[in-house]
Amino acid sequence: MRLNLRFMRIVSLQTLRTYWSKNPETEQALLAWYEEVLSVNWKQPADIKERYASANILKKRRVVFNIKGNKYRLIVAVAYKIGVVYIKFIGTHKEYDAVDAQTVVM
Repeated sequence: MRLNLRFMRIVSLQTLRTYWSKNPETEQALLAWYEEVLSVNWKQPADIKERYASANILKKRRVVFNIKGNKYRLIVAVAYKIGVVYIKFIGTHKEYDAVDAQTVVM
């Protein structure tokens, strides 16, 4: 019997590193999110909501995560079929309010 274990890939850690180098208080929270996502296999939005009840599922495969007690927002696009998560935005709650979560790209 062949197991089909597949985990998510994240594009790109460098985007998160750049952000936390300028905002060091976010490093632990972003790194924890990153490491956790590397160990999952999301096949549909419900899989995300199962672990992250506060995540907002948007159109166009986009998801908004609350980071560091909701002080920061992380927007990603998830390609469920191929198991890839694309970082689209990371910023404070105020910065998030100023962007269109459906179209923003870093």
